Amino acid sequence: MAAVTSFLGAQTREGVMMSEALFFRCGACGQLNKIAAERRFDAPKCGHCKQKLDTTGQPQDVSDAELQRAVASAPVPVLVDFWAPWCGPCRQVAPHIAELAARHAGKLLVLKINTEEHRQTAGALQIRSIPTLCVYQGGELAFRQPGAVFGPQLEAVVAPFL
Repeated sequence: MAAVTSFLGAQTREGVMMSEALFFRCGACGQLNKIAAERRFDAPKCGHCKQKLDTTGQPQDVSDAELQRAVASAPVPVLVDFWAPWCGPCRQVAPHIAELAARHAGKLLVLKINTEEHRQTAGALQIRSIPTLCVYQGGELAFRQPGAVFGPQLEAVVAPFL
């Protein structure tokens, strides 16, 4: 029997409810993990290193190499915040990005790259102003937003990809 979507958004297959899959990056080893939505708060562990997964969706600081690996393997859109510690607008937008990440936990991977410490990706993308938000989908850069955006404008950055 083919999968059909019920009014609750879950899929059924031969009468068995199937939950939505969520994806979380392990902060310890960088592995992406698939978690059933109903298991999100059951203290899941990374399938690779067995460390406890953070399923809050909070943004994770990454290096250039970690960013490339995550973007290449992510089955969900990846929002990348290019920032620096000295940047006032970067600090202002950070809590708003964290709220966005929490709202879309498991459906959107949110990563942060400090352009002072990790310059390779920012240089390759010719990022000249920070903050700059980039959305990757299917391993490719799909959208770029220079400057700080808040509220509905921030949500609009990721909405087309969710």
